Amino acid sequence: MSVSNTFQIISGEYRGRKFNFPDAPGLRPTSSKIRETLFNWIQFESFNKTYLDLFSGSGSLSFEALSRGAKEIVSIEKNTQAFQNLEKNRKLLKSDKIQCFNQDALEFLSKKSNQTFDFVFLDPPFNKNILPKALKLLSEGGFVATGSKIYIESEYIINEADVAEKISEKIEISKQKQSGNVFYCLIELL
Repeated sequence: MSVSNTFQIISGEYRGRKFNFPDAPGLRPTSSKIRETLFNWIQFESFNKTYLDLFSGSGSLSFEALSRGAKEIVSIEKNTQAFQNLEKNRKLLKSDKIQCFNQDALEFLSKKSNQTFDFVFLDPPFNKNILPKALKLLSEGGFVATGSKIYIESEYIINEADVAEKISEKIEISKQKQSGNVFYCLIELL
């Protein structure tokens, strides 16, 4: 594990806490600048909510949500080394509010959900055309409903028409920004 492979929690109960993560192909932790923007966007509605973190990677989004008072977080990570690291960090925090699964996110989404999530973090590996499939499965599987919000990071700008094609609910992109070569947005299901 490289010394530079760390992220720090920005705010909340675990503010300032640093976590390590492994080198893994395609692993791009959400930068602290982008994380701060995202959590500023949702700060007044994020407490005591449920989160689904698909393509969890380093876990930076999951652990930031946990630090800010999430009710429940389900983190999905396919890479075994990254998953083991998520579990190690979860155990360090001694939290029962976060569950980590070593599974392919699309496989996880292919089964019907028994609950809808308030927030979904969708940050798939870039240049693999995973995002459209994930959005379609999220909607079809009952993981999201009116009132849910989906946060997306991608290598291209997201437009409402592309998302609306995949999601059965009416949607609106409420926030959108770019940082370097990363485009990110927050989508509301209306």
